[in-house]
Amino acid sequence: MGDSYTATAPLIGQSDDGCMHSANSWPNQLAALGIPDRSEMLDTSCNGGTIDTGDGWTLLHQARKAADRNAFGPATRAVLIQLGMNDTWGGSAGRAFPSVDCLLDVVRGCGLDAADQNRLPDYRAVTGDAYAARIREVVDYVRYYAPAATVAIVGYPEIFAPDQPAACMDLAVGGRVVQPRAEGYLAYLDRLQDAQRDAAQQLGIRFFDVRSVTAGHGSCTAAPWISGLTGDDSPFAGAPVHPNAAGNTAVATGVERWLGL
Repeated sequence: MGDSYTATAPLIGQSDDGCMHSANSWPNQLAALGIPDRSEMLDTSCNGGTIDTGDGWTLLHQARKAADRNAFGPATRAVLIQLGMNDTWGGSAGRAFPSVDCLLDVVRGCGLDAADQNRLPDYRAVTGDAYAARIREVVDYVRYYAPAATVAIVGYPEIFAPDQPAACMDLAVGGRVVQPRAEGYLAYLDRLQDAQRDAAQQLGIRFFDVRSVTAGHGSCTAAPWISGLTGDDSPFAGAPVHPNAAGNTAVATGVERWLGL
């Protein structure tokens, strides 16, 4: 269950429920690595998926879809959740994705004040307590109906280089763009990572640190695993500022080893 970082869905295409999945997504690559019968893996992730923000494909909706397809039972081995990026947090109405307008704002930048301006989620409100509270109902449901399953929160990859105030993206028009004032955006990504880890501990489930397997391959690096707005990996095989095929391979391989499939 997840969002566009899970689905890696193309921006152009059709599906019966509006939720497309790329063959290069990490769940599909994971299935190819460790699940002989592909029908044993169900992916209910969707572009724009959230924990509980909006009325689209929230975690609850995705869990219901999975339950309707009998995905939760005594034989279920793993239930993986990758969500939070698209949610609002605190009093700010801003979201980190799908819009990256804050990062492209050359006038106001994307600093710590962007949350108060409703251009970013409120990074101060992204805590383990808040994250755990928002997913607890679904986690409890899954653990009841799939008692033998490993339930885990899957983190997000390294999107931008850590320990600096700037963010960088490659655009089809204009070339490489550097946002020198990206402290707010980077703070949000860091807080979300910490909140996911803390929430997993509180709920007694596991956390897979995707940053650890994608370190050094963020946007604009020598070997980026995050797509820009150029190249054959975007936008038709995945969204901008999302993992490309190589990035998803690293996640799938890491999860496969971590789960011991």
